[in-house]
Amino acid sequence: MEKTLKKVGKVVLIVVLVVAILLAALLIFLTATEYNPQETEKLSVPQGTQTAAVGDELSFLTFNTGYAGLDQDEDFFMDGGSGVNPKSRGQVESNLAGIADTLKEYPADVYFLQETDVNSGRTFHIDEAAYYENALGLPGTFAYNYKCNFVPYPLPMIGQVQSGLLTMSGLAARSAQRVSLPVPFDWPIRTCNLKRCLLVEHIPLEGTDAQLVLVNLHLEAYDDGEGKAAQTRVLADVLRSEYEKGNYVVAGGDFNQTFPGVREYPAVDEENWKPGVIGEDVLPDGFRFAFDDSLPTCRLLCAPYTGSYETSQMFVIDGFIVSPNIQVEEVQTIRTDFAYSDHQPVRMRLTLTPAV
Repeated sequence: MEKTLKKVGKVVLIVVLVVAILLAALLIFLTATEYNPQETEKLSVPQGTQTAAVGDELSFLTFNTGYAGLDQDEDFFMDGGSGVNPKSRGQVESNLAGIADTLKEYPADVYFLQETDVNSGRTFHIDEAAYYENALGLPGTFAYNYKCNFVPYPLPMIGQVQSGLLTMSGLAARSAQRVSLPVPFDWPIRTCNLKRCLLVEHIPLEGTDAQLVLVNLHLEAYDDGEGKAAQTRVLADVLRSEYEKGNYVVAGGDFNQTFPGVREYPAVDEENWKPGVIGEDVLPDGFRFAFDDSLPTCRLLCAPYTGSYETSQMFVIDGFIVSPNIQVEEVQTIRTDFAYSDHQPVRMRLTLTPAV
């Protein structure tokens, strides 16, 4: 009996040691391969040919595409559901086609897309950025905000992720940059977490030294609130700096925060994720939010979509910020019934007003 116990003890010890070694090896691998972008990085300039000028009316559309894997039948483990990755390549391809058709149905001069995968295991290594660019016949600029060789959680594991922001436009750009945002997570969690950023493009305006500055964004989601606040402050600094140069500034995307005075949808789920509120006091003087709360822009992924805004948890967290020299003509949330993503797109028309 004693010999048997010793043998069992040795086996258990060996198993524990092997697991410890594997975990240590994984941490070393994740640390060694962690994506650590610079504070500011130049990106390739899209080959748009259209020009813009002060006085022009332009249209913008922002859409968190949910990497074409979070359609109305899906839930997600971080929101209180159980889903991790899309079930099949066919599901992703169907959602991609639906998203592209939506973008075509609501044409815009500038598209801000978030959660666009370019080489992720969860979306079967489909280059979604190239797919959208080809579908709409528009050049795009892409910036990573999630790049990890292996995300080792939950079960089944997420695996490789390469995803980010995509701005598509036919407007001729002068420059494009990736601007890093603060990361609210410590080691080792940060090694396989998102590295949020702003995707900033500068469009020259004919007959003036001013530029139209495009800022595509997707702020922090699953933090204690400090991360979103820190990232919002960096965003505000970028907006202020560009406007002080005499530029016209449009920022748009998924804020993961509701806007001041926004309509609140029925509280169906009080236990899982909920957004904070982004205050008007964080905006530079004269800047303002542009959103449409007649429809929700996001659903909580605690369960598949019920088909009703009354029985699924809804939020308004997608929209725009514009500088004082821009007149907003219309903002419209587009009803897709969350067919292809856990978000609904938001479209805005604006006018670049002449300086007084």
